Amino acid sequence: MIPKLRGRGISSTDALSEALGRPVSNQEGLTSEGTVVAYWSLLDYYTDESRIWTSVEWAQHLDDPNWQHPFAASLQGDRRAILHLSVRLLPDDRELTPAEWAEVGHRLARVMGIAPPGDEQACRCIAVRDQSHRLDLLANLIREDGNWAALPAQVLHMLAAECRRIERDLGLLSPRDHHAGPFQQHTPTRAQAIGDLVDSIPVAELSDEAHRHFAAARLLVEKAARQLGTTPSNGPTLAHQLEWIARHSYSLESDLAEIIPGQPGTRTPGEGLAARLPAGLPSARAARTR
Repeated sequence: MIPKLRGRGISSTDALSEALGRPVSNQEGLTSEGTVVAYWSLLDYYTDESRIWTSVEWAQHLDDPNWQHPFAASLQGDRRAILHLSVRLLPDDRELTPAEWAEVGHRLARVMGIAPPGDEQACRCIAVRDQSHRLDLLANLIREDGNWAALPAQVLHMLAAECRRIERDLGLLSPRDHHAGPFQQHTPTRAQAIGDLVDSIPVAELSDEAHRHFAAARLLVEKAARQLGTTPSNGPTLAHQLEWIARHSYSLESDLAEIIPGQPGTRTPGEGLAARLPAGLPSARAARTR
């Protein structure tokens, strides 16, 4: 079983369309006993046994917390509340029953911290089963009480580890052992478990993660340069050395953006530094040769 963290967005309509493999529609009904194989515990308060929700209504239901708590955001100020995660079986795996797919959906929601057992304020989430050998979990990270659900610190590792446990419990194949029998026990190492998941993450997501680290490091270097530029002694010289490091960090970011299109824009190298450093200081190259 291979998990794929498809990222977060602002619209559950887009996420549900991707999960279904087609646009949502007011003419298409999705039942909680068919396509939607698992859902958050309080959904029964909103549904009627004789009623079938359309795919548009399911998407609107997931979006409701965005309107009920319009100022909710993560600690970093991120408002992309719709989480999309999918898992798929290997081609040689057996087909799971609806009850087994439901178990997979509930277990993934628990390990992600989206639906802790007994939590009446948990996130709204649904597990959609409408593509062969695949399950999609959609959730709104804005909880019923308006708080933002924090994902586990090592979410990728925890997802990989849970998938390995599901494989053992349901007798599924492991990505690292394609030729194993369907009921063979397989316990991968930690490095293998992480490797399985990293292989499934889109290159753009990995690039975006690297981009954030580069940008954070460059900001720290620039901050140090500003502070040193106003100190006596050899402070200005060190400031220019740090400026040189910031410029090279910018070059790495630019190279990354060229390799993977669509990356966030970066600032001009050393932008703001020249204006903030004392005038008349030697160039970075001169500072390095002293």
